[in-house]
Amino acid sequence: MYLNLDGHNWRHVWVVSDLHGCYQMLMADLRQRHFNPYEDLLICVGDLIDRGPDSVKCLQLLNEAWFYAVRGNHEQMALDALQNNDFGLWMMNGGNWLAQLKGEQQAQALALLRRSETLPWIIEIACTNGVNVIAHANYPSSHYVRDKPVNKHNILWDRERLRELMNGNEAGIAGADHFWFGHTPLKARYDCQNLHYIDTGAVFGGALTLAQLQ
Repeated sequence: MYLNLDGHNWRHVWVVSDLHGCYQMLMADLRQRHFNPYEDLLICVGDLIDRGPDSVKCLQLLNEAWFYAVRGNHEQMALDALQNNDFGLWMMNGGNWLAQLKGEQQAQALALLRRSETLPWIIEIACTNGVNVIAHANYPSSHYVRDKPVNKHNILWDRERLRELMNGNEAGIAGADHFWFGHTPLKARYDCQNLHYIDTGAVFGGALTLAQLQ
């Protein structure tokens, strides 16, 4: 459920918002930042797939040593669809790209999707800016402790904390220096206390947000 990384093993560490198949946009942004795959690390807040043009290419990033991701609700919808042979919910949320693939392409995509079963729900990484916790939608507790059992559904789906913050009930999460979330597309990155919401709707005509942790 939790994955712990030491950011000091890399030169620069970046976190990126929900990709949703926007592979070419990501590559352009990495080139602009002079990202070096031999020295740098990129961590995604989840939702590699669906809605955008290149879900397969985004899944293939999981084969790269310089790329990590937490599980998003779209990966979970895909895994649930495959496990239960019930594709309705996933198809309604952008999963129709899989049916458009044929033969070997579809087989490769299915293998990549099943690999996403190994994605952690939460990544903790110590960087020069302190201890960072990365999850898709929320860390459903007021105090972070590594390996503490927390509600998995809320990690992937919950928007209540963000709503509370935007309504003026400003409270951070204890136990780490920074928390990074995606899931809810916003017009601009939203920072409050030690919480950072970075999904800026790349697949809906917005931009990818990349935040440098070190």
